[in-house]
Amino acid sequence: DGSCILLADKIDLFFSEYAEGSSNNKYLEIYNPTSNPVDLSSYALTRVLNAPTTVGVYEYWVDFDSSAVILANDVYIVAHSSADSIILAQADMRYSSLSNGDDGFALVYGVEPSSPVLSGNEYVILDFLGDFNGDPGSGWDVAGVTEATEDHTLVRKCSVTGGNTNWTSSSGTDALNSEWIVLANEDWSDI
Repeated sequence: DGSCILLADKIDLFFSEYAEGSSNNKYLEIYNPTSNPVDLSSYALTRVLNAPTTVGVYEYWVDFDSSAVILANDVYIVAHSSADSIILAQADMRYSSLSNGDDGFALVYGVEPSSPVLSGNEYVILDFLGDFNGDPGSGWDVAGVTEATEDHTLVRKCSVTGGNTNWTSSSGTDALNSEWIVLANEDWSDI
């Protein structure tokens, strides 16, 4: 089975930072926790716009730029093409349909199926920012902060060493059990 061979090469990359700021000051940061560079040709971002057409299933498949690589113990930053110059100076890829706080994203490994489906033989979900279960309103609560995915920067705690496919568990209910630290709007000091 070809999918088993493909999955054998998978590295568990994960989201390490997220920002949804004023105007188009938005970015996603993906971390490579290994000591080897990772070719992103078998990875993608999937997303929904507000409420998904089918609950639990992505609506858009976003391939990384061709020949994209995350170096060992480094990050890959996807930024809005009209973001602040501080963000763009760090960006590895530009993508103009990042979240306004209520659009779920998943980091996936595999190939795009002929039509959007729940993960299966074609791809696996590695990590979530938000989810595909419905429109949360203006944003998802994170670490006890109401609607923290809107007008905030989220930084993954250093203790987190892999992705989490359960957004409720990842976001947590307070600063202790969340996998994220919620920073103020426009705080890009960790990018």
